[in-house]
Amino acid sequence: MRPRRLVVVVGTGTGVGKTWVSARVLTTLRAAGVAVAARKPAQSFDAGDDPAGLDAAVLGAATGEDSETVCPPHRWYEVAMAPPMAADVLGRDRITTSGIIEEMTWPAQGVDVGLVESAGGVRSPQTHDGDAVALVAALAPDVVVLVADAGLGTINAVRLSVGALAEGGTRETTNVVVVLNRFDEDNDLHRRNRTWLREQDGMTVVALPGQEAELATMVR
Repeated sequence: MRPRRLVVVVGTGTGVGKTWVSARVLTTLRAAGVAVAARKPAQSFDAGDDPAGLDAAVLGAATGEDSETVCPPHRWYEVAMAPPMAADVLGRDRITTSGIIEEMTWPAQGVDVGLVESAGGVRSPQTHDGDAVALVAALAPDVVVLVADAGLGTINAVRLSVGALAEGGTRETTNVVVVLNRFDEDNDLHRRNRTWLREQDGMTVVALPGQEAELATMVR
C-alpha cells in the first residue's frame, strides 16, 4: 500500500547529510504521532563500517523498523561506490529501476509518510538504467527534499539539481524543498545563500539544524 504521502530525499552530492536530515524529519514526525516508514533502495559502504552507522540502520532507528526492512539484504553492497558500480565489482546481478521499485513494499497497515532516500547526488547512478532523477520520476512523490551543503558553491549545486529534476519529469519544481544542511545562523555566507535561493530563485528553503518542525510540516 502506497503511503498517504510519499517523500523522496535526494542530494546535490555525496556527503551532504541526506541520511541525517531524513532521520531528523522522521524522528520529528514520529514524535508527533505520525506513522512513518523509510526505504533505502540500495546502500553501498566500506566493508569495515559499523553496521549501526549504515544508512538503513540510521533510518530504521528513526522509524522503529529493522534495517533489513529499510533496505533488502541483497541490496547491501560492501564497496563504497554507486550501487550499480558496487554490484559490478562484487559480481552481483544488475540493478534496474523497475526492480528496486517492485521490491519497495510498505507496511500493510499503511503509513502517513513514507520516505525513500537515494544514494549520492541527483545524477548519481542508482541502478544500471537510471539515476536519482529517474528514480524520482518513476516514484512520482508528493514532495522531493533536496539536501545541500549550506556553504560555498551551494547555489550552483542547488540550481543544477533542481533543473535536472525538472527535466527528468518531476511534476512541478514547486514540490521541491531545499534543505541547507549544517546551517550556521552566525555565518554570513550561509544566510546569504538562503536568502538568494528564496528571493532570487523563488525556492522553498529550510535550514537544519533548527527548522526540523517546519520541514516535517512541509512533508506531511
